[in-house]
Amino acid sequence: MQDANSFVGVFDSGLGGISVLKSLVSELPHEQFSFFGDSLNSPYGDREPDDIVALSRAIVERQLDAGAKAVVIACNTATAAAAATLRNEYPNVPIIGVEPALKPAVQAFPQGRILVMATAATLALEKYQRLEEHWSGQAEVIPVACVGLVDLIERGDVESHEIRELIERHVGTYRDTVDAVVLGCTHYPFVRKVIRDVVGDVPFFDGGAGTARQLRTVLTARGLLAPQEAMGGVRFSSSKPGEEELTLYRRFYDINLET
Repeated sequence: MQDANSFVGVFDSGLGGISVLKSLVSELPHEQFSFFGDSLNSPYGDREPDDIVALSRAIVERQLDAGAKAVVIACNTATAAAAATLRNEYPNVPIIGVEPALKPAVQAFPQGRILVMATAATLALEKYQRLEEHWSGQAEVIPVACVGLVDLIERGDVESHEIRELIERHVGTYRDTVDAVVLGCTHYPFVRKVIRDVVGDVPFFDGGAGTARQLRTVLTARGLLAPQEAMGGVRFSSSKPGEEELTLYRRFYDINLET
């Protein structure tokens, strides 16, 4: 039986979902969150959909076995590939996903030019294709698959020369020509500063805040919201063994994403 005093499981293909975790904690400070990063199998963006579903299912099963009252898929690729399947398999469990924040970007800049940076897998999946089709009539949507960027972010140096060079190669041609940037991978908020240096000083949109609001709505509706007097907290775990990876997660959790 689900218990309001239990924890919310959060997972990502690696450390990128920590950007969503920060939004979750900000929105729901009284909740306990257990974050799992599948860094051993990162990046999901280079994997086949069936493989992503299998990896995601195994993580969700472990989190539920440990007592999670809800699960947040803090990964755009895993959400697009696996969320619908997992919701069908676990109909009594709140499973919240994250998706590229194209809707708020288009609503903020109707008839504008919206650059969507995401993994190749996210952009290729039907869920994203439907999202783009829906909003492309109201703005010019420019999807760019940023191949290799997740790998570099996972190394831990978010302002490395290699990251700057790769971002320049992928989106440098759009410098000062777009109205907004949608960060369609949960890793990308950690390199927001570099992207801004390359593309220009435009608004950025990501799915973290919307996911946090949705989690609050669902937990409230099911009577699973932690009581106001509860002491919230975060714990980290990873498929990659060793304390070094967890130290990296904690360092990323302390990064200020507003800059």
